[in-house]
Formats: sequence, structure tokens, C-alpha cells
Amino acid sequence: MGVKGLQSFMECCCPEACVTVNLREMARQHAAKSQQSSTTTANTTTPTLVVDGMACLRHWYSCKDWVCGGQWKGYMDVLKRWVEAFNAAGIRLVFFFDGVVEEQKRQEWVKRRHRVNGEISKMFRYIKQHGVQPGRELFCLPSGLATFTRFALSSLGQEVYCSVREADYEIANYARQHGSMGILGQDSDFIIYDSAPYLSVTKLWMKGLTTVMYDRQRLCKILGLLVTQLPLLACLLGNDVVSEERMRHIRNTAMETYRKSNPTPHPGAPQGQVVLAVSQFVSSMWSREEEQTGLVPQSLNLSVPDRELLMRGVCSYLLPGQSALGLGDISVLPSAFEKHVSPEILKACREKHVAAEGFMVYSVVCEGVTECSNTLEDEEDAELLPQALVYKPCRQRIYGLLLLRQDGNTVDIPAIKEWFVYPGNPLKEPDMVQPVPVRLPCVQPTLDLLWFSTGPEVSALRLKTFLSIFDCLDISELYGATEDSLLAALCLVTYIALQVQTLSQEDVDAYLSQAVCLRLKSLQELQRIELPFLSSRVVQLGSLYIRGLSHLLGANCASGCPLPSAALMPWHSFDGRLFHSKYLLAHSGAENTELLDSDPSCLSAFLQLREKLIETCRKRGRVLQSRPNTPKQSLTTTTGAIYRDRHAGWPPGGDEGWRERGRMTGGHRHERGWRERGEERRDRSQYENGERLWETGGHRGGGGQYFHSFQPNYHDGGAQIMNRPPKQSRGRSYNNRGRYQLAPRWQQPPAPGP
Repeated sequence: MGVKGLQSFMECCCPEACVTVNLREMARQHAAKSQQSSTTTANTTTPTLVVDGMACLRHWYSCKDWVCGGQWKGYMDVLKRWVEAFNAAGIRLVFFFDGVVEEQKRQEWVKRRHRVNGEISKMFRYIKQHGVQPGRELFCLPSGLATFTRFALSSLGQEVYCSVREADYEIANYARQHGSMGILGQDSDFIIYDSAPYLSVTKLWMKGLTTVMYDRQRLCKILGLLVTQLPLLACLLGNDVVSEERMRHIRNTAMETYRKSNPTPHPGAPQGQVVLAVSQFVSSMWSREEEQTGLVPQSLNLSVPDRELLMRGVCSYLLPGQSALGLGDISVLPSAFEKHVSPEILKACREKHVAAEGFMVYSVVCEGVTECSNTLEDEEDAELLPQALVYKPCRQRIYGLLLLRQDGNTVDIPAIKEWFVYPGNPLKEPDMVQPVPVRLPCVQPTLDLLWFSTGPEVSALRLKTFLSIFDCLDISELYGATEDSLLAALCLVTYIALQVQTLSQEDVDAYLSQAVCLRLKSLQELQRIELPFLSSRVVQLGSLYIRGLSHLLGANCASGCPLPSAALMPWHSFDGRLFHSKYLLAHSGAENTELLDSDPSCLSAFLQLREKLIETCRKRGRVLQSRPNTPKQSLTTTTGAIYRDRHAGWPPGGDEGWRERGRMTGGHRHERGWRERGEERRDRSQYENGERLWETGGHRGGGGQYFHSFQPNYHDGGAQIMNRPPKQSRGRSYNNRGRYQLAPRWQQPPAPGP
């Protein structure tokens, strides 16, 4: 968010503070200046640009498809060319990504998540109405993009850091300490920090390497302020720490005073007048002594809570060494969770986290909190569980591996705070999730053994631990006989099949066939894939897979990394358009040969993976049903003919027609639904927002009894694993198909056992 209205004020009301710069020339001048300085070290002679990775995601993701789960090979190519352009200009890049959400900014984080939920709801409605991807006005980042981008940049040899506090602060601090040439981002907070020049990524023109620099000194001259007064200005205008509403009375007072002394209004937007008024107010507040020592003027009439909040907001901009009171150096207090692991584990957690080599582990061990940003999920789809609930059992086992003792004793182990967004969760407070022991044939190993010991026995134990987190220990037989990326894909798809009862044999075939075929597809071949129409269900299945990869990554880190991180990256096992095409083929009844591009090696690998998945599911009583579910093309779309002629006689109504058909024929089981529980939570909290909440959050209470897991069916006997007659569903019928309906009642599954 940054500072409310400040950047637009600079662009509209003081364009002289918005300077177009050439980054090549800027780098040349910076290098010359560094070489002339007798105190410059060798590390600072190369012009360095500190990049706010989170702010660049929309700039980087320029691939054709963004709704189907991401075109990850294409995205990797974009990043590679972007990095090469700066390297060719002699500019060193250092990337920072958000590693934590500070509690003082949690409410602002929640508000943003709700806003994005609304955008995603519009996107799904468009797809279901038109059968095509919407325009850029409804653009949403592919799920998991922030998580995997930092690994992508690391694989390209770049210096990447993950923050342990507010990323903006660490970016500004790094740039100041290392004498960087600038900060590339899109956050007006960088105007407030007394650090390197702030450069706009949205104004960046890659062909010429030019952009706009927001000049801090020129802004201060226009406003009549000192650089040290900018933090107070930012807080009074409103930022992530001090909400705009909280200081409204101060701005109203400032506007009254400003109008009296400026009867002729300043040209420009009303918000521009507010910035000028508050700047004049701030300037008038300080006496000479307060200019030297004060952070918040004593003459500012505030209640004690408001003054304390304002002080926190001002201090959030003070970098180390910039405050005589030392308030810029805010250390992190020890967490209650740290006592459950050794000092060596704590040190390794932090090092891996900062170096962007880990995922989930640091936040759990050191903070006891984990969160997940928005996922492309359809709030109106009552068949597919949200990813937050699908992966909750494996997260509980990850927590158990990280925090529980070898005997599995949970005494004194606090619950983990989860901020996971999904339909029905208003994010008023975190969900408290209890750790669960990992089910192993031996005693649960310690982290010190898994992380620091060596030898073939330890390596085997790491793999068993990793696979057990996903209840997939049986597939360890394929380790070494198949590629690591395919083993990871098999583990993930097997887990999804066990957790999601509505997943069909065709869905599994689509997942596995695209993972196998992707290895042989060039970037150009992937870009040439044409889809006759889009299915909202496939969009959600694609996002479900990508979120699953991030859980594989977290489990791999917790288990001591039995698999190389590269094997868990989406560009090795997933492409959204390829998956969409395989889904349409699988659900149209295509033969395996056609599904596998008539490639014998791909067909062999596919059959091996599917056989192991079916075997693993059978042992747990899970029977995969063959349930073709290809929707007809939307009547309003103009994308061409139906995918295959044989679709012509299939039920009308698109995805909803097939969901209705599945409900009428009992094509899947119903358990007490996440959506219905979400409605109850909304009623309790008086939450009235009808837009879908799909980011982070989870269910509260008693050891995680609300996650959805597989219920074994032990009377299957020798029945076929495929094509079994479906059981009659007892779920309520869905009338008024165009309106939002609650999911059928589902029985509550038990928590994962020890």
C-alpha cells in the first residue's frame, strides 16, 4: 500500500520530483563515484540495484496464460532475459522477498486479501460465462508465484534474500548500508526511508532500461519539510501501520488551517491538497529543539493510544543508526516455539530462510505462525475443497516433525497460528492448528538427526519421513528408478487423490500425463498449445497442484531435503495450458496413447506412475471412479468448436451441468462441507461480505478436527479400482443453479492419527 496518495501526488502535483533516468547511465555514474571514493570497498564498486521482488511479480509475469496454473517454463525464460539485460548493463541485482507478515500490519494484509478475493470471484464468473481467459483488467497472479520466483532467481545465480521482518525495511536498510545505486520497486514507503533512490518498476522500459526516479530531496523542497519529517507525514496520511481512518481528525484539522492560509486552492486532485495541508501542519508542529530530538511533536494533541501508534509508525521508517533513541533497531523477541528445538536447528532455520533456501520451516519454528496468500479458487464450486483444507493434514505432520519430541508428546506444544484464506473464512483471527506426529514404522527422528547426520541410513530415513508426511511411503520403491521431479509429482497427486474424494480417474490421468509429457516439451511447443475453451474446474485443479508443490517444499525442508529443491519446482512438472489440454483429452475418453503424445517412453512412465498411485490408493481403501466431466463450450464464447466431436451429446450447462449430473448419480461422496462451516462462522462473526475469501486462514479448535481427509472403505473386497458403480448420494439437490448454494453436509472426518 505504501503512503496513502503520496505517489499520485508526486506524479500529478509535482512532476519535477519525478525524474526519468537511464539505468545504464546511472550505473556508470555510480561506479565512477565509487571509484573516486577512498573509503569504497571492492564489493561496492559494482553498481547494485536492490529489487523488491514482490513488487515486480506483475511486471515479470507476462506469459500468455495466467488462469490455468501458470506457464512456468515461459516464466523462467522471462526472468532469465530480464536478469541478463541488467547484467549486460553492468548492474548487479539483489532481490528481497517478504518472509513474514508483521502483526502490526496484519489487518492491512487481511484487507488486501479480501480485495483480491473479489477480483478472483469476478475472474471465475467471467470464465464460466465466456469459456475464455478474461482480459488484463481482471488479471490475477498465478497461485504460488511469489514462493517459486525466489527459487527461480536463485537457480539463475542471483543473490536472493527472504526477510525476517518487514521486507521494505530490510530493502531500505540493505541499500543504505551497501551504498546501492537504487531501489527498484513500487511502494511509496521507499520515498520515506532515508535510503537509496527509489525507482519505479511499473515505469520500467526494458528495451532502453529507463524508468522514473521519485526524488526525495526535491519532494522535501516542494513540501517545505526535512527528510527526517517524512515519517510523520507518512503516518498522518495513512500507511500500513497507521490506518488512514485513525488520523482522520488530524488531517481535518490540517485542512481547516490550510484553507485559511490558502484561500485559492492548489490545482490538482483533492488528495493533493491533503498532502500539502498535512505537510504544512507537520512543518508548523516542530520547534527547533524538537527538530533535533523529537519523533512525534509534543504539541500534537493525541490520546495515549494514538500517540503510541503514531510513534510505532514513525519508528518503522527509522533505519539502524538514524535514531538517537535507537528506536530504529527493533529486535525480535524470542518465540515460545524456539525452546522445542536445539540452538543449532534455530541457527540453520534462520540461515536457510534468509538465503531463500527454505519454506514454511522458519515461520513455524521461530514464530509459530504460517500464512498463505490468495489462491485461484472458485467460491461457487462446492465439489472441490479449498487448498487450505486439502493440505491441512500434511501441514499438521510438518508441524509435528518440527516441534514434537520423539515420543510424540504434545504437552506444552502450542498450536500453530494459520492465516489461510478460503471461502467462508473471514480472517478475523488465525486458526489454531495442533501438530500431529508423523506416522513412521520407527520412532519419529529428531531434527538434529535428519538435518545434520550423514550416511545411507539417514538418507533413507529422510526420504521415508518426507513421503510419510503425505501418507505415500509406498512410492519409495520408485526412488532412483524414476526422475525426482516425477517422484514428487506422483507423491503430490497421490496425496490429492486420497484427500479429495471428488477427484476422478480422468483428473489423475491429466495430472500425471502432463507431468510426464512436460519433460519433452520445448518452450515454443508449450506456447503453441491452443485451447478451444477453458473450464473453471481445471483452473482450480491447476492452482491446487501448485499449492501442493509448496507443501512438498516445506515437507522436504523439514525432513532434511531428501530431494533436491529443483525437483519440486513447477517448471519441471507443471504447465497450465498443457494440463488444461490433457484434462480435456482425458475427460473426452482419449486413449492413453493419444494422451501421452504417442511417445512410448512417456506412455511407459505414465503407466508406471499410475499403477503405483492406484496401488497406494487401494491399500487405503480409496477407489478412483471414472467420471468424465468435460463441459460443453459456453454459448457466449467465440473460441471455436467443441474440443472433440464426441462431446456433442454431453449434458448442457457447462461445469454446473456436470456437477448437477454428478450429484444426481451419486458420483462422489458428501461430507460436512467447508462452505457450510464457513457460513456458520460468518454468522457468528456478523460477517456480511459476500465475496469469496480465498487466501490464508483455517479452522479453529481441538487438534484440527475440521480438515478433510480420506475415510477408508474396507468392504471394497476385490472390486475393480476403476469404473465401479457410484454410490447413491444423499446430499441435497441443487436448484436455482445460477445462485450461490451451500455445499451438502459432509460428516466430520477424524484428525490424522499418530
